[in-house]
Amino acid sequence: MIPIDLVFLDVAAILTAAKLLGEAAHRTGQPRVIGEIVAGIALGPTLLGRVGGHRLFPETVMPALNTLADVGLVLFMFVVGLELDLRLVRGRTRIVCGVAAGATALPFAMGCALALPLAHRYAPGSTLPFVLFLAVAVSATAFPVLARIITDRGMQQTLLGGIALAAAAVIDVFSYTLLAVVIGIASASGNQSWRLLLAPGYALAMVFVVRPLLRRLASPGDSPGFTARQLPYVLVGLFASAWITQWMQVNFIFGAFLFGAVMPRREDLLRWLSDAFAPAVQLMLPVFFVVTGLTVDLGKLHPGALGVLAAVLAVSVLGKAGGGYAGARLTGIPPRGSAVVAVLVNTRGLTEIVILTIGLRQHLLEPELYALLIVMALVTTAMTGPLLNRAYPRDRLAEDVAAAGGRAGHQEGAGDLPSPPSEVSGNPTGGRGR
Repeated sequence: MIPIDLVFLDVAAILTAAKLLGEAAHRTGQPRVIGEIVAGIALGPTLLGRVGGHRLFPETVMPALNTLADVGLVLFMFVVGLELDLRLVRGRTRIVCGVAAGATALPFAMGCALALPLAHRYAPGSTLPFVLFLAVAVSATAFPVLARIITDRGMQQTLLGGIALAAAAVIDVFSYTLLAVVIGIASASGNQSWRLLLAPGYALAMVFVVRPLLRRLASPGDSPGFTARQLPYVLVGLFASAWITQWMQVNFIFGAFLFGAVMPRREDLLRWLSDAFAPAVQLMLPVFFVVTGLTVDLGKLHPGALGVLAAVLAVSVLGKAGGGYAGARLTGIPPRGSAVVAVLVNTRGLTEIVILTIGLRQHLLEPELYALLIVMALVTTAMTGPLLNRAYPRDRLAEDVAAAGGRAGHQEGAGDLPSPPSEVSGNPTGGRGR
């Protein structure tokens, strides 16, 4: 029986730790998610667990905490799909696709090469799903965290910010799609593997059946599109979509993400829905990250694991940054601008942690490698700010923002990005300035 009083105490402890360490991370110029994950690691077996943390977070409460974390993840993935605007690619298709291809193909290939010698040690099951999963894990880019970094710096006004954000959106879609394939391969031996065959049909039904129904629900006569009375229908559709994809053995995050992606692309509607879901996401998503940290036990890592961590970091950083830089250079972005784009697409954060958590739950990797990859996600996210300061100094950024129209204080998001100029390859920073 789940001790409900202890569940409430745990949630209070989780939210307090997430708030304190999230704020501490933010004050040091890092995304709050880093502090939230560190809070989970501190509350877990790495630190607190060694002095009685098992009494605060016993096994009996973990199912309830995991359920709360999953609900927060469903809401978050819906908002990610809601805010994923592929119109960013318009007018920049060649550049964005070149950056996305380079920042995905090289780390994916290097990830496969790294996974092969590690499979005998870290693959719980067959080798192929493990190899593909590790390749996806090291080639992911965190679109939500990157969007926050770009917005906080005012880079959404610049061409470089727009290219990096659009490339991250494309990489995110590819990563989640390939992750679904990997999960499908890993589940293919089950008795219910036929359900996977329904996934393409479900995706088509969401686009051609559900999306028109949602447009009708949010007809132009309504203001602001959906009302509080209609919001329950959105929630029913969201969790039904998550349930269907979980039933198909694809994973519930894809259903939540897809439901957000097929919402009508009306600015007032998207803003209203984001505001409506924001309190629940802000409350429950930290639970997901802290619960993720609770599963990490860095104290059990032996000295030999440091060599694996170094290899993972080398493949992740060199593959991602090198591929992003090469893709940017091949599409005409000059060296400094290519370096900025490479630094930005190396951000992991939320997307990486979601992928790793799914991999652990699907038994695609061992807990020790999971802990090492969590460290990789933290390091690659934390290094974005310092590297960006060197590659794109604040004074140079201010010049590019001024050249883009002096809208540095405007925070409306990527939808306001200017169209790319024809002389992109002639500017030393890759910005709009001539």
